[in-house]
Amino acid sequence: MSLLVKGGTVVGPTGTRLADVLVEGEKIVAVLDPSFTPSITADRVIDAAGKYVIPGGIDAHTHMEMPFGGTSASDTFDTGTRAAAYGGTTTIIDFAIQRTGEVVQDGLAAWHAKTEGECHIDYAFHMILGGVDADALKAMDQLVADEGITSFKLFMAYPGVFYSDDGQILRAMQTARENGALIMMHAENGIAIDVLVQQAIERGETDPIYHGITRPAALEAEATNRAIALAEVARDCPLYIVHLSASEALEKVAAARHQGRNVFAETCPQYLYLTLEDQLGAPGFEGAKWVCSTPLRSKHESHQRDLWKGLRTNELAVVSTDHCPFCMKDQKELGLGDFSKIPNGIGGVEHRVDLVFQGVADGKLSLERWVETIATTPARMFGLYPRKGVVQPGSDADLVIYDPNGTTRIGVATHHMNMDYSAYEGVEIQGRVGTVISRGEVIVADGNYHGRKGRGKFLKRGLSSYLM
Repeated sequence: MSLLVKGGTVVGPTGTRLADVLVEGEKIVAVLDPSFTPSITADRVIDAAGKYVIPGGIDAHTHMEMPFGGTSASDTFDTGTRAAAYGGTTTIIDFAIQRTGEVVQDGLAAWHAKTEGECHIDYAFHMILGGVDADALKAMDQLVADEGITSFKLFMAYPGVFYSDDGQILRAMQTARENGALIMMHAENGIAIDVLVQQAIERGETDPIYHGITRPAALEAEATNRAIALAEVARDCPLYIVHLSASEALEKVAAARHQGRNVFAETCPQYLYLTLEDQLGAPGFEGAKWVCSTPLRSKHESHQRDLWKGLRTNELAVVSTDHCPFCMKDQKELGLGDFSKIPNGIGGVEHRVDLVFQGVADGKLSLERWVETIATTPARMFGLYPRKGVVQPGSDADLVIYDPNGTTRIGVATHHMNMDYSAYEGVEIQGRVGTVISRGEVIVADGNYHGRKGRGKFLKRGLSSYLM
């Protein structure tokens, strides 16, 4: 089956050009000057005139079906990957979980079982290490060598659940430095945060806004700095800070990068658009919709401005979603009267491509940087490049035809995620995902879905190709 995407502007990290894209089967076979294509025949031709042709989005941070706080994320791999496809994301990297006392390989097997026959798009896994011991360190080597799992997430937060102390973190970093893996870090000082949470509850400060107030930016910055120092001791182990939200933490990452260190960070759309006061501080229990960790930051400080600047200057490398949705009914409501019991997470896998494009429309990012942060850099960072993340011959035919003149209005009535509310209700985007192609197959067109559950493939990843 051949496919010709004709007349569009192909956008990549190095520039834009008018070009036609020829697909055979699952692969891109040519990116051609339009003057060459009149003589080419294809089984299907898609007119992309006036539109951008970009590589399919890669969301490198999702949590489908993740157990948390006595419940589980409301999106399954079926509903979540279908919603991702609607939004122009053709690959996700989810997190398999090992808890303290569990065997790492058993955690990975459990996530393979969850995804078997369920995914609409391609997928890969990171591995959460909730219990760093001698067996877990050996498992890191085995997963890198045999399983295509080349990144491991550790937590400085959530004592008693996922927390690792500095000694465990250092040992994991030393192991990763030897086997070539990337360490991902949830950087918040969880020990201190738990003290602040308990003190707030004792004072009767139980509304959702206190979730943010008890997780101050200073404790994100402290943990980020500590992770960077530990990575330095581990002979510059590659370090990737997840869901960075605060200016102070970004300063620590920027300083390390200016020293030539292999330190990277992502941010998420919620930190670019939503705030402590307007969302977490909504009247009554409404703010529970926006409880996530790291938390939303104050609109009276410079966080959002600094994060956009960080994306422009590559102090922030990637925009992921940390997609971990919970419905208000029966899930977020578990924290009525006690913000510490609200399941942490926001759903956004369907909206990332659009929300970052709004930054282009607003003059905050270039087209090239848009594509880098949503597709090319995630592919390079996490060992999927050049199979994914770029429009070039030999790469998978994962393509999005994006209409910069269209509009997208976000809301619970139209989204496809398994949530009973939208974190971005009423937001209007100056742009629209049109056609979505996954490995040569049109899975979204004209607002209609043409994919199917189970067509997504598991991707064994190589080592990062983004290191200095």
